[in-house]
Parts: sequence; structure tokens; C-alpha cells
Amino acid sequence: MPLLDPENWQSHNLAGGEYAVTEPATGDPLGTVTLASAEDVTAAAGAARAAQAEWARAPHFVRAAVLRKAGDLFTAHADELRDWIVRESGSIPGKADFELHVAAQECYEAAALASRPAGQVLPSEAARLSYTRRVPVGVVGVISPFNAPLILSIRSVAPALALGNGVVLKPDPRTAVCGGLALAAVFAEAGLPEGLLHVLPGGPEAGQALVAEPQVPVISFTGSTAAGRAVGEAAGRHLKRVHLELGGNSALIVLEDADIDAVISTAAWGSFFHQGQICMTTGRHLVHASLYEEYIERLAAKADSLAVGDPHREHVHLGPIIDDAQLAKIHGLVESSTARGAKLAAGGTHDRLFYRPTVLAGVDDSTPAYAEEVFGPVAPVRSFNTVDEAAALASDGPYGLSLGVVTRDTARGLDLAERVPTGIVHINDQTVNDEAVAPFGGIAASGTGARFGGEANLEAFTDLRWTTVRGDVAGYPF
Repeated sequence: MPLLDPENWQSHNLAGGEYAVTEPATGDPLGTVTLASAEDVTAAAGAARAAQAEWARAPHFVRAAVLRKAGDLFTAHADELRDWIVRESGSIPGKADFELHVAAQECYEAAALASRPAGQVLPSEAARLSYTRRVPVGVVGVISPFNAPLILSIRSVAPALALGNGVVLKPDPRTAVCGGLALAAVFAEAGLPEGLLHVLPGGPEAGQALVAEPQVPVISFTGSTAAGRAVGEAAGRHLKRVHLELGGNSALIVLEDADIDAVISTAAWGSFFHQGQICMTTGRHLVHASLYEEYIERLAAKADSLAVGDPHREHVHLGPIIDDAQLAKIHGLVESSTARGAKLAAGGTHDRLFYRPTVLAGVDDSTPAYAEEVFGPVAPVRSFNTVDEAAALASDGPYGLSLGVVTRDTARGLDLAERVPTGIVHINDQTVNDEAVAPFGGIAASGTGARFGGEANLEAFTDLRWTTVRGDVAGYPF
């Protein structure tokens, strides 16, 4: 029996109007969802808050069992969910399988959170028991984007639920199914009590309402830096805790001793995986001058060899860009870069939403596709002469998400990485990596630091409470 039924997506309880879910590869409709209004956010938050109190009191093994079951269901329904991720978000099947794997692992890791030690016993100057305890925040608001919709929703939803919270999830309406309704269906089948998880597809109005909603004390937002700034500012006005995972323009540094035969595959994956629509995408290739010309030639050849097309019906390496607006942004950055002197070594063309993987040579600080986050399959390549220059170039710019360093001397690579401010570092790998057990997050314009994974989730979705207990009532001088 299918987990997802398009006939049940139009909720009479939501007032934001209907939204047609479409397949970017074809433009064909996949179904219709109902969007949420600001009033719907308030109602959902109230319902989640009412249901959360009993859930927080449930024994840890009860909550853990629901999370483990949810993880199993992502695997059991993988064939069905894979098709939705491929068709709705334009992912190739391998990327969809990765999302499903991570989703299951996020649930299993979250299940383990439920039984983590909840606090510490503290020394006290008085004759009393003094201790700290982690307690649920109540209701967590999650705002997730379109690019890796399942992962970027579940990585907040699963730990928040495991730790005893209710959740209001607002997925991007373009991926309302695999980023929202799929999670609701999985958790319902896993036995999550009714009222704890509310999926509210919606646009900016619903997101603004969620950030402002007084019944939601914590917001977990993943999206662009511009939107994240607005979310952070609004949350600050409401004295609300907010976790921001934002954009990036991550560098891959290729030192002169790198294995050029091995590095091209790594470099292409970093820039072209999922059409470059990933926050960690390799947006800047910094290559030692002795390798630069060969690197350009071979990366361009690799780009030209990659198949671009409909990932649901063809075997391809890249699928479609999510929509026309994103395509226009990508192509505009490429065209403005070549107008300012960058050389188009590969790509730079598109057929409908299918954008060819693109390699730009001769870039500098004034090249738009080098200086800005493209969020598309574009690899700007720049040369350097010294390690000091490489460190300076990689450190330049507002972002600080991920860094890759390729070298035969791993100690040298680690030493170089120490000089570049960034939230994530990979030696002899590209910049796009994710594991449920690892902390994830960037600094500066890339976000508010590592939040996802283990202890970071414990801190993100609980409050620390101090409690003391005395045998007799305390006496005071008056």
C-alpha cells in the first residue's frame, strides 16, 4: 500500500490556497497541496504545544521506539519515496538514495538521544541536592528548503521529537511532498501520537508567522543567507533562539603535489552534484599554478562528458534546475562573468531547465560567479602560487561553510586548513559531505555554527534547568 496518496494532500484545515506540485524535468503536475496561512501556523503551534506535554513525560524508550520505527520505514518505503525525491526535486536516483539513507540514520541517531544523560549533579554550598537537567523547549519550528528536502527537514524534526518536543515543519512548497508530507506519513505510521508533528507547506508569510509565533521558542532554519538574516533579525526581536544553516561559496584547494588523475572526479562531484544546488557545493577551485592549465582542460572535458536530462526517465549525471527563477540566476551569473573577462571552458548553455555543467577559467575577485554563491553547476577555477596565497584566497569572502584540500601530504593539508575559517574541513575530498553522526554548520554568513549531530542537537532542542532539593525548608535571617 502506498505511503503517499495525492488525493489526501488538500487539507480543508489550511487556508493558504492550493499549490500545484510540478516535476521540474517535464513541467507536469504531480499533485496539489494546500498551503498554510499565518492563522494556520498559530493553530498548529497551539495543537503541538497541547500534545507535547504528554509526549515529554513519555518514557525515553517509548520515544526512541517511534524514532527507530520511522527509520525503518524510510528504508521499507524507499522505492516509493525515491521516485518522489527524483521527480519533485529533480534529483538523480543516487542522490535520492543518499537522502533516504541519511533520513533513516538521522532517526536512529535521534532515537539514541532520548536516553542520553539528561544533566549533571553539581556541588553545592548548602546541604541540598543540586543538579542540572535538559528539558524540552516545547515546540520547535523547522523551515526547510528545496534542494535536499528530506535531509534538511528530518535532521531537525527527528532530534526535536526524540527529545520530547512538538514540531511545526514548513517545507518549501516546491518540495512539499518529499520535504514535508513524506515525513508526516512516515511518523504517523511509526506511531507518533497525533498532534505532535504539523506539516505546513507555505511561502514567506507562513515562515514569518512561524518565526513570530510566541508558542514556538526555537526555530531551525535552513536556506539562503539573505533569508537567514531576515529570520535571525525577526527571531532576535522576539527573543527567540534560532539555528541558522545558510549559504556558502566553499573552496577546494589543489596543491602542487596533488594527484591530478584522482582530483578531477572529486572536483567535478563537488561542483556538479545535484546541479550544484547544495550549500556545500564547491564554488571556488583554487589550483596551484603548475597544475592550472591541465586542471582546466581536464575538468572541462569531464563536464562535457556528463549527461544532463530527466533523471526519472533517463540515466543521467545531472537533472533539472528546480525552476525558471533559479535558472535565470545561474545563467545571469555566468553571462556577467564572461562579460567581465572570464573564459567559458565548458558549458554555459541550457535546454529548458537542464543546465550544462560549466567551467570558468581566468576568474578573479571581480568575477560574479566566483565572488557570489551561484547555487548551480558552475566551477570557477583560479590559480595561486604559494600556500599563503591559497589560504588568503580561501579565507576571503563572507562565507565559512566547507573546505576541501587535496594534497599527498596530509599533515600539510591539515596545517593549511587551520588557516582558513570554516565550519567543515575535508582533506583529500571535495566540500560536499554529510553524516548523521557528525556536527554540521558554518560560520559567518554561512550560519550560526555547528548544530546538527549528537550533543549539538541536545543543546539545540532542550533548555538547561537548574534544580535543588532540600530535606527541610530553608531558613533565612528574616
